[in-house]
Amino acid sequence: MVRQRNGWGLGVAAVVVLAVAGCSPVDKGASPAATDAKPSASAGPGGGRAPGTTKLPGVPTVEQARTELVGLDVAAHGSMSGYSREKFPHWASQGESCNTRETVLVRDGAGVKRDGECRAVSGKWASVYDDKTFTDASDLDIDHMVPLANAWRSGARTWTQDKRKAFANDLTHPQLLAVSASANRSKGDQGPEEWQPPSKAYWCTYGRAWTSVKATYDLSVTKAEKEKLTEMLDTCTS
Repeated sequence: MVRQRNGWGLGVAAVVVLAVAGCSPVDKGASPAATDAKPSASAGPGGGRAPGTTKLPGVPTVEQARTELVGLDVAAHGSMSGYSREKFPHWASQGESCNTRETVLVRDGAGVKRDGECRAVSGKWASVYDDKTFTDASDLDIDHMVPLANAWRSGARTWTQDKRKAFANDLTHPQLLAVSASANRSKGDQGPEEWQPPSKAYWCTYGRAWTSVKATYDLSVTKAEKEKLTEMLDTCTS
């Protein structure tokens, strides 16, 4: 599947486009936290959608997601040997003092205003995982839909550092979204067979997004993971 093997390059392309627009490719570094979060600093003048209408980029239709799910390799989780978050450089600079985290905060928020260092000083965010609303960016984490550790044990351990960086900062596919810190940390590095959004109304989108990211990056799924994703996709028509 061409999309599976080459899709990750689109993430790199997004960074390149930003660089052409005057953005620096310099990396801000990785957070030492155990979750896919960066200690809050946050997002300059910005816009964003109204809370509750956040739309992840690149979410496939239900039919597309079902087709992608059928095409995924089913395999047991690989070893965590050699894993570290530093092997997935994030959050990358997106120019004008902003990094990937700050970019997602603006995209997912409403009326976001930033200071001169690109930190969000005001705005409103809806956490789709648990249906909570926030006005303080420090209450939010940026979740990697497919966590870095999960990606490592389902194929990313063989990737180049550049590909892992593209994965960790992917603004093109449905891989990054702003959610409550409590929901993100509850999720940790668990797959959908172990953790699901408390808001069942989001299961349809979650299943489609997770499947899409796994297909884009040619990552495997476990048998239990595939079964849970099928259940999540079934909620789209319930």
